[in-house]
Formats: sequence, structure tokens, C-alpha cells
Amino acid sequence: MHNTADLQEIVDEIAARLGASATLEDRSFRLLAYGAQHGDIDTVRQESILRRRATGEVRDYFERYGIAKAPGPVRIPADAELGVLARVCWPLRHGEVTYGYLWLLDSGSLAALESVAPLVARAAAALAQEARSRQDLGRGLLALFSADPSERAGAAIEVPGPVAAIAVRESAERLAALWTLPRGVLARPGSPVALLAPAHLAGEVAQTLQSAYGTAAGIGAPRADPADAWLSWREARHALRVAEHFPRYAPVARWEDLGVHRLLARLGQADLRELAAETAVLDGELAETVEAYLDHGGHAQKTAAELGIHRQTLYYRLGKAERLTHRDLSDGDDRLAVHLGLKAARLCGH
Repeated sequence: MHNTADLQEIVDEIAARLGASATLEDRSFRLLAYGAQHGDIDTVRQESILRRRATGEVRDYFERYGIAKAPGPVRIPADAELGVLARVCWPLRHGEVTYGYLWLLDSGSLAALESVAPLVARAAAALAQEARSRQDLGRGLLALFSADPSERAGAAIEVPGPVAAIAVRESAERLAALWTLPRGVLARPGSPVALLAPAHLAGEVAQTLQSAYGTAAGIGAPRADPADAWLSWREARHALRVAEHFPRYAPVARWEDLGVHRLLARLGQADLRELAAETAVLDGELAETVEAYLDHGGHAQKTAAELGIHRQTLYYRLGKAERLTHRDLSDGDDRLAVHLGLKAARLCGH
């Protein structure tokens, strides 16, 4: 967890020395500390303080000036449309890695920037230490998530409950700065990326990483006792699997919301293939049509509207599917067999 008091002390001293409004944010533009106001205030500073995070549009504007890789302070011009006053961004770099940003509203009195360089270095080192601490905790996270009781017993992690596990599909094209996640969140890179978050933050964390990777995520049910986090992790991986194969639940699926899909997600590949064999004779168009029809509880008008086809076309396709599968879609057992077969085929990747 960030030493908030130390970061606040640094920001207060920088603001006092320079006579400028100062804020300190992590790499994801989440506010960590801010100093007293000096001179004019712009919309961006107000929003950052009130909402604890800059908007995506504002972040894009700032990053356009290369602040993520800049070795020193960067002057950023004003933009009236965004409500941005001119400011200086000093990237908080440690070991050639940017961990956050110091922002100074440029009131024309920033000639003494070098005088606060030691304070900037101190803030960068503090954020780097936080990142290393998270990495150390992340190494123990998989032990906490293990189904083996002896491995869980050896996990040197203590977190308050309730907690929820999150599984996010990694991406070969994109990277996410895991150290910038909210305090109290543990993360471990892998396939999938494993996270443990306070239950009330799980949705926000899953959305943040899913957007960063551009993939899918699953959230396990909350557990009051962190010792049961491994159960939530198992559910999170199953939910991720559903999110990846069922557009209805994409891109972020919560275990509690999956209904009967929870039972299917628990099945192994052999069982799923056995169920999927029931509908293997149906091609893509027929499978899509029958699945939509059964998803709508046999309501022909809604199904035809969703698929954008005439009802006579729908009836023709349903009749053809019945002949191919040797199933009667007006019979409850037959309908169930076909419906499960189609769902299982999706989870098999067919």
C-alpha cells in the first residue's frame, strides 16, 4: 500500500517551495496526493481532486506529449476545450521506469524546478518500492489460489475480507501496468492474469484490466474469509471462459450472473464434447438459428426479429434442424438436449 502520508508530505513541500499548485498521480492517472491551491485552478485539477482520476480524454491529451517516456519535466500547453491550463508534468521515474506523474500548474513561477529534484526522486522511489512490494505479494498469490491445502497454508499473504478473485485474459499486443491498480489489489501476470481484490472493487478492477488488454475477464463470487479465495479464483476462471464464448456475458462476466452456464463451465472437455456431439450435424447458420430460438423460449416472432429473417425462413430452418438431429423441438427433453449441445459446442470452441 502506498505510504500516503509520505507522498502528501512530498507534494506539500514541492508546492510550498515553488508556489505552484501540485498533484501527484500514479501511472494510471489515479490521484495519490495534492497540495494547497496556488493561483488559478482549471477543470482538470478540480475533476482529479473530486473524482480521484483524470478522464480518458484528458489522459490522451497529456500522453500525446510523450510524458510516459520523458526523462525530465515536460511543459504542456493549455487547451481551452478540455479546460486545461498550461502545466508542467514531471514523470516519476526510477530505474528507467515511469511509476507516476507530478503535475504543476504553470503560473509563470516555475523557474526553480531543479530545487525540488530530490523530492521528485524520493516520490519516484516510493512508488517503485510499492510496485516491488506488489510483485512480491503477487508471487504468493498463486499459492493462495491453489486447490492444494498444503500450498495455501504456505501462502504468506494476509488480506482483509471480503475479497473476490478476477481472471483476465492476457494479450500479446497490449500490456497493463499492474502496479497502478488500486491499493489492496494483488496481481500476478500469467495465463490468465490472476488478481485478488476487495469485493467492492472487483468490478472496477476487472473493467480496467479488460479494457487495457482488450480481451475478456471473469469475476468470482465474493468470499468473506480470504482463506476461501481459491474457490473464488476457480469461479473467476470459469466465468472468464463463459465471457470468451458467449457474447451475452462479454466482456466481463460475474459468476453470480451466469445461471445454468455455471454448470456447463464446470464440465471438462470430454463431457462437453459428449454434449456437443448432439448438435454436431448443424452448420453455423442452423446452429445459430436453433440456439436463438431456444434462448427465446421457442418464441418465433422474437427469434425471427433478432436474426432479421422471415418467420417462414425460421420454420424452414427449424424443420431442417429437427430432421438432421432426429429431435423434436416441441418436446421438452429433446429441446433440452439440443440446447445443452449448442451451449457445450460454444465452450468447446466450435
